[in-house]
Amino acid sequence: MIHSHIVPKVIQLHILFVFLALLWDPAYADPLHSNCSTTGNDAVNSPFYNNLNYILYSLSSKASLTKFYNTSTGNDTNRVYGLYMCLDYVTSESCGECITEASRDISKLCPSTTEAIVWKETCQLRYSKKSFFGILDVTGNIPLKNKSNISQPEEFKSLVNVTLNKLANQAAFNLSANMYATGEAAFQGKTIYALVQCTRDLSANDCNLCLQSATIDILSYSVSARLLSRSCFLRYELHPFYGDTSSAFDISLVPVVAKQVIIMVTVAPACLAVILLGSYVYCHRKNKKGKKEILEQGMVQITGDPSILDFHHRHFLRRYESKSQEFPHFNLASIQVATNNFCDLNKLGQGGFGPVYKGILSDGKEVAIKRLSCYSEQGLEEFKNEVLLIMKLQHKNLVRLLGFCVEGEEKLLVYELMPNSSLDVILFDPRKREQLNWRRSLNIIIGIARGILYLHEDSRLRIIHRDLKASNVLLDYDMNPKISDFGMARTFVGSEGEANTATIVGTYGYMAPEYAMEGLYSIKSDVFSFGVLLLEIITGKRNAGFHQSKRAPSLLEYAWKLWNEGKALELMDPLLIDTFNRGEFLRYVHIGLLCVQEDACDRPTMSAVVVMLKSETVILSQPERPAFSMGRFTDNGAPGPECRSVYGLSISNIEPR
Repeated sequence: MIHSHIVPKVIQLHILFVFLALLWDPAYADPLHSNCSTTGNDAVNSPFYNNLNYILYSLSSKASLTKFYNTSTGNDTNRVYGLYMCLDYVTSESCGECITEASRDISKLCPSTTEAIVWKETCQLRYSKKSFFGILDVTGNIPLKNKSNISQPEEFKSLVNVTLNKLANQAAFNLSANMYATGEAAFQGKTIYALVQCTRDLSANDCNLCLQSATIDILSYSVSARLLSRSCFLRYELHPFYGDTSSAFDISLVPVVAKQVIIMVTVAPACLAVILLGSYVYCHRKNKKGKKEILEQGMVQITGDPSILDFHHRHFLRRYESKSQEFPHFNLASIQVATNNFCDLNKLGQGGFGPVYKGILSDGKEVAIKRLSCYSEQGLEEFKNEVLLIMKLQHKNLVRLLGFCVEGEEKLLVYELMPNSSLDVILFDPRKREQLNWRRSLNIIIGIARGILYLHEDSRLRIIHRDLKASNVLLDYDMNPKISDFGMARTFVGSEGEANTATIVGTYGYMAPEYAMEGLYSIKSDVFSFGVLLLEIITGKRNAGFHQSKRAPSLLEYAWKLWNEGKALELMDPLLIDTFNRGEFLRYVHIGLLCVQEDACDRPTMSAVVVMLKSETVILSQPERPAFSMGRFTDNGAPGPECRSVYGLSISNIEPR
């Protein structure tokens, strides 16, 4: 027997009202509806099936960011088109949960089919091997009626028709409506609540046609109903079901029908007892869970295909509260085969993240696989950051992340292979440096600059890399540079370039002084690192551990002295002398010194740097003194208020790498 004192009376009353609402509210016994194609399917592990898995993952990853999204992947007959829509009143979190569940459900209900659609309570998800974006489709519309099946008088039907037509016009032709509209209408002391919505790929006219068709299909139904369509959604009820009132319930609307009274009298006590017991167990477990914070402490292990979506949603969204991307998953077995079980002969190098291995996938593609070291204190954070961040970035001068793997204790990142290794391997080895000539060196410098400019100004997110150095620039077959290692990168928001994180990490020799010593960082921190890298490339000398002469303990100070003495040509890498251009060399030294000026306010932006690198007609200003050490600013220890406002410098903790 369940005693009433176990659950507070407020909770009991709330449960009772919810129970009553379940009897009246058309929360259909099975809110999931699907439609799978009957013509053609693809075997598991086929190219189409692999593309389908990627599409479902991609759609799921976007759902916490936007209520509507469509995309495609693959080529020719293996191409897959996918789309989802969440009802506009739901929260971003609820949208993410709904699409994650829909992705899982569509795989179970429509295994390997070439076309399918699933409707959930507040969202729908659809895919096909044929392009359907922007194409109106009202075939197979599914009208759902309230189980109470109360007939509607003609006056009611007429009012619903007028209301839905009005909302259809508003959703379709009001540009600010996002093809979504809700409205209310009074009828005999009650209120009709209605909602319409179209997929945003439709034209205004097609949206209106879809909703008009839906209205015709639904009007013969009861006092509350909804219409599921491939291109739109429509619903009306006698209680509020959208917005902040979505959980509200007006007990006065419960119809006094003998059949329902009998059901309530006979079924309610048993159901209420079950609900009360369930509430007690739930609350008890929730209290224990709150104390232990189980979900917040551990990684969700992935042991196979079906749990990938759960990992994506529960771990990346709930644990880190991050906005996720489209990231394909590799299983551990395939990576072990690709690397010959992480054989030392396949090891390419070792970084702060852990070892990097060369691998060959089953399709013959060569990849580089970064393996998270169990001894790295920041490794898990780097792993999360790299996956969530770099998947948003697409630029020819950024290394491409192909996927990830999380199984048991293993956490791995799979990248495209850069056959010429990292820039530091070639730049600081006298024999390998012979591969570089002046033209190739300039191409590397300009490519790096364009990659950073993309991060700062042109990507969907605005990003500070924070660890730009020669070892984090990889070279492809043609010696084109690609910036890598985004484990330390952070996004910043607003037009002033403010970062949104407080953790400072990086590599001495490349870190701007205000960043290393004062905990101040901005886009100008990356500009400083780029200036150091530029000078290293054209001189062939490291800034860190520089031992050129007793006159200067660092490359920056040495370059500054020679520049002021009119002897900058002495900086030239001897291996480049036969191919270099004197005027270009002096100009690049000049640009490098502008980038490493001690005061962040004096440094140019990356957009200005790219212009200076490409155009010889741009007049360069005289550089101020570089930062020779990691000391404080000379102007009372910090940049002035104007500089702080313009460049978004922020105070942080110092955690050098």
